[in-house]
Amino acid sequence: MKGPARWALAALLGSAVLLLVAWFVPGGLELRITPVKGGAPLLVLPLRPGERFTLYYHHSVNHLPIWEEHSVDQKGRIYVEEERFISFNAGMGHWPGHGRHVMRDGYQVLENIHMPVGDFVLRVGSPGVDHTILWRRTRTNLSSLVPGRAVLVAARPVSLLYRLWRTIFPHPATPSPG
Repeated sequence: MKGPARWALAALLGSAVLLLVAWFVPGGLELRITPVKGGAPLLVLPLRPGERFTLYYHHSVNHLPIWEEHSVDQKGRIYVEEERFISFNAGMGHWPGHGRHVMRDGYQVLENIHMPVGDFVLRVGSPGVDHTILWRRTRTNLSSLVPGRAVLVAARPVSLLYRLWRTIFPHPATPSPG
């Protein structure tokens, strides 16, 4: 084998090695929100380890807003990090040993919770409850998409190759941060 053929083979083998390495190198995480009963993802969010996303909604009893901040670690485990609300509601309150209760900007805040919740099922409320995912300056109102349906909120690690692919060709369910 001479000249150009040798360089072409070397380039092909080098590209194959780079692709193989990129397949095994961690590339971050992906959060998917999918209907429990099956179907295409409603929302696909690329995340960095430790990055937060927020579940915002209105409480079913007094209709006041609640923000639940979550994070995902490098293995794809979901944690609740913080909750913000105007007043304690039914099912709300301070959990001794879970975070610290403070007042911030007129809201009660349970901060520094860092409690593992893992993948979880959310029963999406009707319009007015407005279960909404806030991520990188985007808002996706699940209550307008699938009111009354159960969705699975799950995260998983992805490879660098997959992340690069999704950077070029975003998933159709990934909102554009603008």
